[in-house]
Amino acid sequence: MANCRMLCFVVQGSNGEFPFLTSSERLEVVSRVRQALPRDKLLLAGSGCESTQATVEMTVSMAQVGADAAMVVTPCYYHGRMNSAALIHHYTKVADLSPIPVVLYSVPANTGLDLPVDAVVTLSKHPNIVGIKDSGGDVTRIGLIVHKTRRQDFQVLAGSAGFLLASYAVGAVGGVCALANVLGAQVCQLERLCLTGQWEDAQKLQHRLIEPNTARSTLSQHLKRGKSEIFRPLCGRKLSSRYFLFPSSFPPYSGFREMLRLLEHDGGQAWEEAC
Repeated sequence: MANCRMLCFVVQGSNGEFPFLTSSERLEVVSRVRQALPRDKLLLAGSGCESTQATVEMTVSMAQVGADAAMVVTPCYYHGRMNSAALIHHYTKVADLSPIPVVLYSVPANTGLDLPVDAVVTLSKHPNIVGIKDSGGDVTRIGLIVHKTRRQDFQVLAGSAGFLLASYAVGAVGGVCALANVLGAQVCQLERLCLTGQWEDAQKLQHRLIEPNTARSTLSQHLKRGKSEIFRPLCGRKLSSRYFLFPSSFPPYSGFREMLRLLEHDGGQAWEEAC
């Protein structure tokens, strides 16, 4: 987006629905994004798998197809055994063997597992682990991670636009926000306001983004399901057969209306570019 200060694009995060893709498809998506992306933009690719060996292999392959860094979600199938020691061992092995920098990814809403703060602090000391995307929404936890890793070359990123301002206030350096797919200009504006200390204006904009962010998560399910039906006859694949999750009800009208108002405020430019 022309007016946005987006430094990096993330592929194969939770919004990319990587669990529904085969290994070859995951690599093809990253390869195609790299081809379309300007070279001055970083490409962060999700490479997490359930086993350490599979994660290492996927991370190496992601680097080969053009990823600049790897975002590694916590393994979670045996989440009852995923204590700090197990996770430190997993991430250390991945980082040791990865040819590109590693970003930790904690998304408890999807995994049922929060990457423990003590594990994050230990891993922050690894020279090839450069940061964390924390999507849990616990601002106290984000602030504690910022504080405890302050002596390391380690970046803390908010995992949602819903708590982006609060994360900046406690020391986060940026965010990976799915809402930027639709309201990129507004999310970038919120970043600028926070970084320049215009907290009152930032607060007003953050308030306006909360409902659209909530609506976005539900709306994306409908859009993705619609795309699978549209493209199925074109690509010859039965994409809709991958979905075992039924779409929820249509997003809250208040959030959807606010999203449209924000888009109209930009003269439709953000919508056109997002499409």
